[in-house]
Amino acid sequence: MNIITKNDKKTFEATLRAKLGQGKVLLLVGPRQVGKTTLVKKLLANRSHLFLDGDDPTVRALLETANTQTLQQLIGSADLLFIDEAQRIPSIGLTLKIIADRFPSVQLIVSGSSSFDLKNSLSEPLTGRKWEYQLFPISWAEWEAHQGYLAAEQQLEHCMVYGMYPDLFNYPGNEKEVLKNLTESYLYRDLFALTNMRKPELLEKLLQALAFQLGNEVSLNELAQLLGIDKNTVASYIEVLKKGYVIFSLPSFCRNLRNEIKRNQKIYFYDNGIRNAVIGNLTPLANRTDTGALWENFMISERVKYNAYQGRWVQSYFWRTVAQQEVDYVEESNGHIRGYEFKWNPKAKIKIPKSFTSVYDSSVEAVHRSNFRSFVMPS
Repeated sequence: MNIITKNDKKTFEATLRAKLGQGKVLLLVGPRQVGKTTLVKKLLANRSHLFLDGDDPTVRALLETANTQTLQQLIGSADLLFIDEAQRIPSIGLTLKIIADRFPSVQLIVSGSSSFDLKNSLSEPLTGRKWEYQLFPISWAEWEAHQGYLAAEQQLEHCMVYGMYPDLFNYPGNEKEVLKNLTESYLYRDLFALTNMRKPELLEKLLQALAFQLGNEVSLNELAQLLGIDKNTVASYIEVLKKGYVIFSLPSFCRNLRNEIKRNQKIYFYDNGIRNAVIGNLTPLANRTDTGALWENFMISERVKYNAYQGRWVQSYFWRTVAQQEVDYVEESNGHIRGYEFKWNPKAKIKIPKSFTSVYDSSVEAVHRSNFRSFVMPS
């Protein structure tokens, strides 16, 4: 079985197909090994195209110093050009601008595994010239579509511990080795290389600290004291991890109440397996003390995938007051506000803050083991 070839990103794939031939660069970003290359090749199947791999040193050398004449010779008669791992190519933004300006009939598709250099190099040269999309590890909707409802449900706890990277399902029984390779070869080595960090061990320690604080508010001052560095360095390292598609943050939601938390953030991991590998804990769910945090991370990361693939225009937050009233997750869409509380146990009681529901005219829904599908999947 190779689940990468069977991913069911129908809505997302249809969106990409609709953008072909509209005169803009298609930019697809996200972590390594989540299926970006496979998805693009599926889009280009049975269509004549030119594929250039940014990991190839010859390709990098050609595109780094390319001028119009060189590009003409390279592209030839191709009207579809796919450049993979574009962040590896110095000055790629200027090269893509030349192609977009001088070869308007060529549809450019570009993928990248890091937004460090890629977004910086593309932001100005390709202003108004690109459609940008993000790809993630396998979503629950894809997994259920592939496995079927019953089989997917039976593996929910496994997914909460080991995560949703495709290779975990391609090589069953080798989950620990797959996660080890992912963290060591991509998470650390690639991030360190791309950022030229002088003390990469600090990034590793920061990531472990964030993993242990999963679902809690993050204090830059406390992290700075823990690591023995200043809080500005902590903030810059957190930004590195965000741009490397390892973590993402939720800001606090505050509008009307004086005692609302206004500036803090919560940090989540795009994938549970990466988080657990970082702290070296792949213990089965039944023997863990952090099940609630894992469920919260799993649900919010799956909601991120759902919102992105469905093209939902929403703002995401958490809500808390200084009196410790809280709502785990808040979404605002078209002026409507909805809150969600995450409980692994369907029988667990939730406390719904009246100050939140009354001030914001909102409901708060419990998302638990028995009803989560409606939260992470299209109806």
